[in-house]
Amino acid sequence: MKVETLLLILTFALAPALCAQTSQAPAAAQTRPERRRQMMEMHMQQMAAMKADVEKMKSSLAQMKTNVSAIKDPAEKARWQANVDMWETMVGHMEQMQKHMDMMGPGMGGPPPATKPQ
Repeated sequence: MKVETLLLILTFALAPALCAQTSQAPAAAQTRPERRRQMMEMHMQQMAAMKADVEKMKSSLAQMKTNVSAIKDPAEKARWQANVDMWETMVGHMEQMQKHMDMMGPGMGGPPPATKPQ
């Protein structure tokens, strides 16, 4: 009875591992050009999302700068100015990362992919 229980437990324990191996087989069959195309598409989507995020951040930063100029209390103004300074640094960093990623392209080692004329 104990051997049967052990076999039953092993069967349930190993079943997920076997299923995981069979589900990975189609990905391995994918050709290199297909995978490269997918990577390029993902890179382009991520770059577009990053550009949109940077633009939103710039817009929010501009609003913060406008609000800081209207603050009369010196301590409160200094606190908000420090906030603006920190976000300016962050937006600048994000822009540099975006430019770097654009130059590197999806393969992170070669030039960016050529874009098709529209």
